[in-house]
Amino acid sequence: MKYKIVKENKPTLKTFGKYKAVASHHRVISNMEIVKEVCEQHPYDESLINAVMMRLSDVVSRHLRDGDIVQLRNWGRLKLEIESDKVDSPEEFRPKKHIHSVRLHIIPESENGKPVLYKNIEFKKDKA
Repeated sequence: MKYKIVKENKPTLKTFGKYKAVASHHRVISNMEIVKEVCEQHPYDESLINAVMMRLSDVVSRHLRDGDIVQLRNWGRLKLEIESDKVDSPEEFRPKKHIHSVRLHIIPESENGKPVLYKNIEFKKDKA
């Protein structure tokens, strides 16, 4: 996994002015690229793998929107969390006014307290 070192620039944080590592991301992998890669490793038809991936995406998305936690083997648990303003009382809360966003959280599956998803990651400083 490639990383770069950046300076913390949020003055409200205790770590303002200090340096930290952040992940470098240089490309986005599409569904079709994943389908082709799966088919290179196994003798499956691309249209079948694509259909399975699309259906899986639909089913997982529906469960997440319904408030379910989705457990995927070797990945972990996926769930949606709400980002909202704080209000003084429950009666004041208005979803359209106070909810800012929804974020996907992944809680990695672990073996002996170590996340499987992060197993064998090697960190390399990005040249860019």
